[in-house]
Amino acid sequence: MAGDSIQSIDRALDIIEVLSAESSGLGVTEIASRIHLPKSTTSRIISTLAARGYLSRNAVGNYQIGLKLISAVSCYINSLELQTEARPYVAKITGELGLTCHLGVLDGSEVVYIEKMDVFSNVRLYSQIGIHVPSYSCSLGKCLLSNYSAADVRRLMTGVRFERFTDRTIGSVEELIADLDRVRKRGWAIDDEESEIGHRCLGTPIYDYRGDIIAAISASGPTGIFTKDRIEPVAAYMKAQAMEISRSMGYTG
Repeated sequence: MAGDSIQSIDRALDIIEVLSAESSGLGVTEIASRIHLPKSTTSRIISTLAARGYLSRNAVGNYQIGLKLISAVSCYINSLELQTEARPYVAKITGELGLTCHLGVLDGSEVVYIEKMDVFSNVRLYSQIGIHVPSYSCSLGKCLLSNYSAADVRRLMTGVRFERFTDRTIGSVEELIADLDRVRKRGWAIDDEESEIGHRCLGTPIYDYRGDIIAAISASGPTGIFTKDRIEPVAAYMKAQAMEISRSMGYTG
């Protein structure tokens, strides 16, 4: 045990590690024996973990790994899987459309870009991998927010200052909710010079095995290249690519 470790956390992790190898779970007495702790101490730690959902009790009364822990780990695994599955499509989209491609996920009220392939080396774009941008002003954000009800969107956007980057930027949560209705109906979102004048971006949602939107992918470029007459064909193409990625993530819809 390291000199600067916190004993209670060490013990909690010991319990989790013991139970991770026992699919049928264990009782308090057996757990205490295996980690060499008094039963009373073990019981208190287990109670805390169970109250937070990191452990659960099965039908025979044994403790096992809880859904909260499984969910937390799955989010990380799914993120890695998503990037792996989507990366070839990011390259394909950039090559076939001649547009910059982004892959993003929601982080609170913002979008974080987790993958990008740029085709315009001489054009300034507002994004790079790891950067956070307001969800209300980009196509990826609108796709991701379309997974939520109007009430949930209002909660997510509480405290968000709707800064207008151009005269086309969405300026209120009600305006955003109205736009999200259009996103759901057509299956894609657009940032039509809302983040930057002279720049257009079209995004489509990516679904997981539960049918939830877990990410979005977009194609973007200068309006002189990504012209208005290209919006419909690009939308159809992007929906097809996003569906392929979704199916690789277990989506069957």
